[in-house]
Amino acid sequence: MTRWNMTANYVPDSNLFRPMACVRQALVLGAIGVLVVLGGCGAKKDAPATQTAAKVNKEEITVHQINFVLAQQRALAPEQAASAGRQVLERLIDQELALQKAGDQKIDRDPRVVQQLEASRRDIIARAYLEKIAQGAPKPTPQEIKAYFDAHPALFSDRKVYSFQEVNVQAKPEQIDALRAQLASSKNMAEFAAYLKANNFRYAGNEVVRSAEQLPLASLDKVAAMKDGQSVFTVLPSGVNIVSLAASRSQPVDEAKARPAIEQFLLNERKRKLVEDDLKALRSSAKVEYVGTYAADHAKDVAANPPPPAEAPPPLTTLAPTLGPAASAAPQLEVAPTPTNAGSMPSDSILDKGLKGMK
Repeated sequence: MTRWNMTANYVPDSNLFRPMACVRQALVLGAIGVLVVLGGCGAKKDAPATQTAAKVNKEEITVHQINFVLAQQRALAPEQAASAGRQVLERLIDQELALQKAGDQKIDRDPRVVQQLEASRRDIIARAYLEKIAQGAPKPTPQEIKAYFDAHPALFSDRKVYSFQEVNVQAKPEQIDALRAQLASSKNMAEFAAYLKANNFRYAGNEVVRSAEQLPLASLDKVAAMKDGQSVFTVLPSGVNIVSLAASRSQPVDEAKARPAIEQFLLNERKRKLVEDDLKALRSSAKVEYVGTYAADHAKDVAANPPPPAEAPPPLTTLAPTLGPAASAAPQLEVAPTPTNAGSMPSDSILDKGLKGMK
């Protein structure tokens, strides 16, 4: 069984949305704490408990430092806690030795190091604030989860696994119409590839297998409506990109299995929306003044991309369980992994552009 990480279009921090990981972390940290703090009890029953894991010259490395590093590791199983803790400790010892030597050489006063430290401090504090804001997002209700399931059959009840063939062709603008006509008359991609080779076109192709949740969400419904053998023809600055649906097979998921993924997905979206709205509010109430060349660049950006008219957002507790147009990630289901190869699908924008041009 494989668990894919579920993301939305914007997530303020990679450690923010991990409810199941928290349980795993608790087990791991508990195991490490017992091993390190009570490790000497068998040899000497009256020995006092200590939070010190090692001493490097006059400095101590504590259990808390080990636990903090372990907390950043998502896929650590409880049975791996002991060996992982020892490895972390060895790395912390090496780090402490380097830190002590750097202090002797006053490297911490180097202007570049000071700048990096300040940048890290700003980033950590800002992220902590955004995490705090995101924690106010309410969980979706069972009714909202069901509504999302019913509204997205291509992801769940009519879920499919798709086999694609992709070809990128280098071509001049005057060759585009001929390529489009040849693709329409070819019985399959092999015949089209033979045409490209015979006419000395430079091209590269690959085959990929993707399940519904691995496709761009904005394009999924259009992909689901494609018939086997149908192609998407997209004109690019360097030529054309062609994606052909070689085959598809049905692999539905029922609501019970989809519910955890949908719940987490909608919660992520609400957290993202809370953070996004808070940052917009902060900007609107702050005085931001661009200076020098940045002022001119900002004026050009505003002129080229005027802000959309303001709309009053609905209350958070009644947000419709759907995504905005910019979001591309879909709920990632806990199902048997879809066999894929190293090929990659074209980007969301390219695929969507080609789908819009289909008749």
